[in-house]
Amino acid sequence: MVGITLNPEQIRTAPPEVRQWLENEIAHSLGIGAAPQPVPLDTPHLAACSQQEAQAIYASIRGMLPVVSVFLELGRKGTSIAGQSLEAFRLSDMLHNARLPDERHLAACLEVIDHAFRLAHKDDHAVLSVIDPRGYCIVAEGTRRSILGVWMQEMAAQQFLDGAMSSDVPIPQEESFSTSGTLPPRSIHLGQSFSESAAATDGP
Repeated sequence: MVGITLNPEQIRTAPPEVRQWLENEIAHSLGIGAAPQPVPLDTPHLAACSQQEAQAIYASIRGMLPVVSVFLELGRKGTSIAGQSLEAFRLSDMLHNARLPDERHLAACLEVIDHAFRLAHKDDHAVLSVIDPRGYCIVAEGTRRSILGVWMQEMAAQQFLDGAMSSDVPIPQEESFSTSGTLPPRSIHLGQSFSESAAATDGP
């Protein structure tokens, strides 16, 4: 076995792959496991969506019904991934509930949502969801709660509108039109009821 001794300057100027290999070897020899791999800054990464960001996303997509349906699906209760604060949704369930024909359409809707999220989150490399090869869509638990909040607000607003439209507001009945020469008793002429005017005319 051949041993190699490197001084600090040689380690510092070594290529990144060599430094990473040395770090892993040192960590392994000390029994602390491999050092975490550095993540490039331009790598897409899953990020949590705040309530305000969820509202901004909904406002930007509300005219696209399929996209809205997929967005609100992410507010349902999915399968919690223990210890990671993540929520997983079956793609088959999302397709069924959003009434989409296939996963290609679902992926297109998720891409529109991701674009709106990046604008709201002000991060060009953030994504709201990721597709797992095993057939799941995964979001942060905070994202699910934020989208659920948007859905509850919309439901409350719709219930308020429905209640206002169905309230018992009396509607005045229209008097039927007649050609007999008689006028409805509530008819007004120059600020005076026709019936009062007629009574004054017939009086002594």
